[in-house]
Amino acid sequence: MTTTEKHIEEKDKILKGLKKVYEKLLEFKKLKNSELVILRDNKIVKIKPE
Repeated sequence: MTTTEKHIEEKDKILKGLKKVYEKLLEFKKLKNSELVILRDNKIVKIKPE
């Protein structure tokens, strides 16, 4: 396996991990019925997770 292939594999693992964390965050926010704070158009926005 070349260095480039290792980097691609590592990148894929990191992206899968980030996706899993995001899904768990949304699940937690729904469970606690709390707002999700995001940055949209350089403004802080609070939204209900749905």
